[in-house]
Amino acid sequence: MLRGSAPRLTYSARSLAALENNPRCTLRAVLDASGSNKTDIAKHAGYELPFGQSPFAITRGNSFEAMVKANGCAELLRVLRDILQLPLPEAGYQDLNDVGGDGRSEIRHARTRQLLVRTAQGLGDGTLFDHPMLLLRVGGHAAFLEPDLVAFRIGDRFHVVEIKSFPIIDGRGDPAQVRAATTQACAYIIALRAMLAEAGIGPEAVSETIVLVAPKDFTNRPAAAFVDARKQVATLTRQLARIERIGDLLDLLPDGLTFTITDEAGLPRPVGELVEALDQVPATYRPDCLNHCEMAFYCRARARDGGSLDVLGPAVREQLGGIDTVTMALGLARGKLRPNDEQVEIAASLRHAARLRAELRSTAGTPGAAA
Repeated sequence: MLRGSAPRLTYSARSLAALENNPRCTLRAVLDASGSNKTDIAKHAGYELPFGQSPFAITRGNSFEAMVKANGCAELLRVLRDILQLPLPEAGYQDLNDVGGDGRSEIRHARTRQLLVRTAQGLGDGTLFDHPMLLLRVGGHAAFLEPDLVAFRIGDRFHVVEIKSFPIIDGRGDPAQVRAATTQACAYIIALRAMLAEAGIGPEAVSETIVLVAPKDFTNRPAAAFVDARKQVATLTRQLARIERIGDLLDLLPDGLTFTITDEAGLPRPVGELVEALDQVPATYRPDCLNHCEMAFYCRARARDGGSLDVLGPAVREQLGGIDTVTMALGLARGKLRPNDEQVEIAASLRHAARLRAELRSTAGTPGAAA
């Protein structure tokens, strides 16, 4: 068993969203599919990320969400009607944080399913659904997803509203934060579609356009925008299907491979042994892995040791297609390696860049160059 005797880690919308960010990484797919705790593994191997979610950001996010949802989502309704020009009728607000004081996930999911299915069938009058409890099966295991959002219905379609506390300044949010919010919402879209499908309701009942609500400029007044999430939904759907086929990946791994951090006696496993096990699974590192994957420091060190171009990012990787390592790129740039037929043009560009760099360094070193 890949995770040994360690308990299976349950998925969240955040961990599911991270799958979309680096779909080529086999290590991530294997660890996620097996339910392994990547945080504990990275820490034991000596590659713990020294940061996490900011407590200040969490507090601000909770405060902003509470303000937007106060008084039956009155402020949210204003935003949807006034800013997005949505012809919403009188809202039918449903609070799904608990069911008659019962906050168990199973009970909340059953109530969520009942309300949303009836609404989709035209039998209910619900418009806004606060904290619906969704369920998604990942690799044969149930994952409850509790959106910090509201799903609303208009024009016979459900939409997902993602409420975030980062600012929208001059009509634009930080691209990385907008992408993260959009990708997280994709997990809710897929889960909502899966729930409705059980009642024979097609995927078209759930829109792939999400509504992002965030503070306007530097105030606490909310603004909203539509975000097209079709690409991320398709990518995350493929990644989830890949996890379902985890057996195909396991067939390529050595027998007895395990990522447990303790031995059979419950004692800490030797670090070198764990790292050796991790090294046997192909990993694909990209700089933005630092934003969403607990194994990022390990994979970065591994890519650096192997001289992989992945450490320089996908843009450089694409520009240097056919060149696998930093050592090879430097060799071609310095004329120490002879390019093959496919590398001639790239090698010429690298040599030209090397000459420009040398000229700039020479100029910077001459008296008066700084002037």
